[in-house]
This record gives sequence, C-alpha cells and structure tokens, in this order.
Amino acid sequence: MATMHRSGVSKKTNDTARIIITIILGVFSGFLVGLSFQSIFLYKVQLPPSFRSSLGVATSKDCELVMVRSPETTGNNVNEINVPTNPHGAESLPPGIVVAESDFYPHRLWGEPGDDLKKKPRYLVTFTVGINQMNNIDACVKKFSENFQIVLFHYDGRTTEWDQFEWSKKAIHVSVKKQTKWWYAKRFLHPDVAAPYEYIFIWDEDLGVDHFDAERYIEVVKKHGLEISQPGLDPVHWVTWQMTKRRADQEVHKVTDEKPGTCRDPHMPPCAAFVEIMAPVFSREAWRCVWYMIQNDLVHGWGLDFALRRCVEPAHEKIGVVDSQWIVHQVIPSLGNQGKLEDGKAPWEGVRARCLKEWSIFRNRFDSADKAYLAQLGKE
Repeated sequence: MATMHRSGVSKKTNDTARIIITIILGVFSGFLVGLSFQSIFLYKVQLPPSFRSSLGVATSKDCELVMVRSPETTGNNVNEINVPTNPHGAESLPPGIVVAESDFYPHRLWGEPGDDLKKKPRYLVTFTVGINQMNNIDACVKKFSENFQIVLFHYDGRTTEWDQFEWSKKAIHVSVKKQTKWWYAKRFLHPDVAAPYEYIFIWDEDLGVDHFDAERYIEVVKKHGLEISQPGLDPVHWVTWQMTKRRADQEVHKVTDEKPGTCRDPHMPPCAAFVEIMAPVFSREAWRCVWYMIQNDLVHGWGLDFALRRCVEPAHEKIGVVDSQWIVHQVIPSLGNQGKLEDGKAPWEGVRARCLKEWSIFRNRFDSADKAYLAQLGKE
C-alpha cells in the first residue's frame, strides 16, 4: 500500500511539472512568433494562481506578463515618410519628433522633465579661462544677471577649484587643455546649440569690467540695431584700433577715421563694420553665419574680425561699438604662455608667430573661395 501511495504522488508531481513546462514553452513560442510581425503587439498573459505559486510569485493580486513589441512602426504607411524639409539625415522621421536644436540648460535626473527649469536664460556668455584669472572672471560673471547662461572653457584643465564660487555650480564647464576660445566655439557653440539665446558673448579672460553692465549693454545693442558689437575699449591702457576705442561723448559709434590710406572705403574695416575678437557679441542670426566662417585648423581667429562684415547687411550699420558700456583690456598673456619653448624662443613668441601665420592663411583662403565661387558664376 505504501508503495502504491508514493507512486501516485510521483505521477501527480510529474503531471504538474509537465503542465508547467508546457505553459512556459507555449509562452516562449508565442513571444517568438510575435517578434516576426512588423507592427506593434501587446500581449497580456494571465498567470494562474497555481502556476504563480509554483514559481514563487506573490499571489495577493493577479499578475500579468506584458510583452511589448518595439515601436518600429505605427501603421502600414510608415515607410512612406519622407520630409525633405527635415534636417539632413532625418528625412525619414515625422516632423513632430524631430528636435533640430539644443541648449546649455542643465536638467535634473529625477522628477517631471517639464518642471526642471524655473527660468531659461535668454543670453549666452562664454569665457576661455585658466586658474590664474579666476578672481577676474569672478568679477566679470557678477556683471551678468540670471538672464545669462555662463559657460567656461578651461584651457588649463583645472575645473574643481572654481566650485568656491556659487555661480560656478550653475555654470557649464568644458575642459580641453591648451585650446583657444575659437577652437572651443567651433566645437561647442554650433548655431543649433546657441539658437535659444538672443545674444552670444565670446570673451577673453583678461577684461576689466568696472564700467560695464550687461543688462544695460543689451538694451543699447537692441536700441541701435547692432547684430555684431563689442564694448568700447579704454584707450589709455592698450594700443588698439581707432574703431574700437571708447568715445566718452557717445552711446554707440559705427564709423571712425583711421590713418590715411588704411581704408579704401569708409564703410569697410577697420574704419567701419569692424570689432575685435577679444570681446565680441553676436546676435544668434549673425552667429549662425560667423560660426561657418571659423576654420577648424585656424584656432586663434586672427583675420576673423575683418571678415565679420560678410555676415550682416548693411554691415556698417549693423556692426558697432558700445561706448556707454566700456571695458579695459588688461593684456595678460596667460594663454600665450601655454605655448612651447622652441629654438630658444619664449612660449608666447611661438603663439604669436602662429597667430600671424593663421591670419595670412585665412585671408588667402577667403580670397580663393571668393574667386572660385565667382568663377562658377562666370564672373571672374
């Protein structure tokens, strides 16, 4: 009798195991079949209580095994999507899902995405910095309100020391050693990233700002319709172009008189349509053009100031110097000292020689591009 009892239990156990295995194989087979279809499938499999108990699954509530097919398509006509007006490479996407622009707004890792930003800065300010100018940059940043997004490009690789400033914790920090601001601008300030910002400041680190107010500067730029501008430079502390010298009796100036023979046309640089590259300010529309002029291999930007006029029209009216908000160029060659000692020459001398060479290359490259284009049009 005992033997017959054990045999009956064993048979019942084997039947249960066979049922469980059959169910698992059935579910798995169904899943594989579902993968063979090219549309969205949603499966809900109700697991019986006995099966859940066998698997050790909690039995307090019915459980559902849900399998979702990857949303490759939303209908039979999805392959017909072809939107030529989408950005290059995104023509097969529906326009409603395309995000062509980005920004520097930091986001949280939790919560609702729509609640991340209490306020979106309207303007963008970048400084290319080293640790030795930390206090000067602190003074500069304090001239910019919360309407300005601060981005620091670190050419010396040192970023953590900046955390002593409260504003630095909200700033964007990008660090690549021994690179210039125009190298950074070409790689990190694409027009589609800068697009949310009305004006973009691309400034050096050695500027004195005791007489500068950023909000007031924006007001003046808008008032005078300047697409490309810079604050006036204190003429006492630095030898500079006549065009960029501050004029104490004006709010803005757009033209000047240079040395005889310097300007073939009074509406051309450096007598007009001209600002220097140490502290330029661009509207987002002007920056979209200027960014494309920056050459990947010409990192110092020399010669760019003479070509800015190509990005606004009429340039002698849209480019100007704001005299009422002025700065001091302190002429601290900190980035220049990041050069290399060669042939007995100081590091800054090698950097200076590279700047002059780049200016010549840029000018020749632009002249060749103009001639090539005109030749295509038959206007040589």
